[in-house]
Amino acid sequence: MKVVAYSIKTFEKEPLAIANHKKHEITLISNVLSADTVSYATGKEAVIVFEDDDVSADVIHKLADMGVKYIATRSISSDHIDREAATVRSIRIASVPLLALSGLSESELPMALAEETILNLDKWQQNRCLGLACVCSRSCDQVNHSTVNNHNTHEHEHVD
Repeated sequence: MKVVAYSIKTFEKEPLAIANHKKHEITLISNVLSADTVSYATGKEAVIVFEDDDVSADVIHKLADMGVKYIATRSISSDHIDREAATVRSIRIASVPLLALSGLSESELPMALAEETILNLDKWQQNRCLGLACVCSRSCDQVNHSTVNNHNTHEHEHVD
């Protein structure tokens, strides 16, 4: 999958590279996602964002017009993403499940965030349900017929 990761800090580069294992073609940039930097997503299927990025309706529409289908955030919160606009434009969203970070030390967080983010990309590429990482208004059954219904309660197939 071709991906651009916005707002990358120096300490995130190595964990993302290790977690990725050269599976996805990821461009790492330090710029925050905004209306001015959205063009870096040209030709990409997915963007990786963080809480400081502008993932407003305007930016989402621009991403969709460029063919972006997925937004993965390297955070447990997805409040910074306009989910309504993403739903209208059929862009799927994933966050990092809080459970994945439970009990970790601060020094372990960058690697855990990277691993969970890459896992989300892997599952999207395989058309698999993201389980607790999924942030969408549709059931998995509507998006992917190979998974179980009742998405909002997360009673579906988990792939690790």
